[in-house]
Amino acid sequence: MKTSKQSQNLNKEEYLSHIAFDSVIFGFNGKDLKILVLEYHNTELFALPGGFVRRNESLKDAVTKGVVQRTGINNLYLEQFHTFGGLDRFDSEAMERILKMNGVDPKANEWLLDRFISIAYYALINFEAVNPVPDALADSIDWYSLDELPPLMMDHNEIVQNALDTLRANLDRKLLGMNLLPEKFTMKELQNVYEKIMGEPLNRIAFQRKMLATNALIRLEKRFTGGAHRAPYLYSFKNTERQ
Repeated sequence: MKTSKQSQNLNKEEYLSHIAFDSVIFGFNGKDLKILVLEYHNTELFALPGGFVRRNESLKDAVTKGVVQRTGINNLYLEQFHTFGGLDRFDSEAMERILKMNGVDPKANEWLLDRFISIAYYALINFEAVNPVPDALADSIDWYSLDELPPLMMDHNEIVQNALDTLRANLDRKLLGMNLLPEKFTMKELQNVYEKIMGEPLNRIAFQRKMLATNALIRLEKRFTGGAHRAPYLYSFKNTERQ
C-alpha cells in the first residue's frame, strides 16, 4: 500500500526520553495467522509498528492510539508482554537512512538516532476487517504469515517470537481465540485458532473434551449448510467482553 505524505520533525521536548513501544499486531481470519509489518520508504528496511510516548499521555494510551492509527480498529485486545533493552536496540545508521529517505533532517532529530528501551504489546484482530495505514516514515504496510516474515530491524524478530511464546503460554487462561472468531463458531474453527497459534496439529476429540471442560463455552444451534446430516454445533463464549 503506497501513500504520499509529508514527514515532519518530531519535537524531542514533547516525548519521554529513550522510551519507545513496539506492537506485534496478530491478525487471524479463521484460517491464517499473520503479523502486520511496515516497510520504510526507499530503504528496504522492515519493522514492527511502534512509536514514542508523549509527556502528556500514558503508555497505554500511546500504544492504543498507535495501533488504532495503523488498523482503524477501536475495540482492541492489547496486552503488554515484555520490555526490550538490549544493546542491539541501537542502529543509528539505519535510523539516519530512514530519516533521510523521508526528507527529514537527521541533525535536527538526533535524539531519534540514540538507543531506546522498548515496551512491547501484542494486539489481536481479524485482518480481513483492516485496511492498514503506514506511519509517517513508511510507505508500505502489509500482513505477513509467520513463515514468510521479512528480516526485521534490530531485535524485532526476537520481539515477534516473544509475543508468540506469550500467546501460546496464555492461550488456555485467556481464551484469546474469542478475539479472532465470529460471535458464533464451530469447534473446528476454534481448534484451528489453537493449531495456528501453537504451530502444531491437535487431536480433535481431546481438544473438544478439553474445551468443554473449561465451562467457558455455550453450545448453540447446529450450522446447516445445505443438507449435511452431520451439521456441526455452533458455540459462543460465555463472557463476550474483551479482557
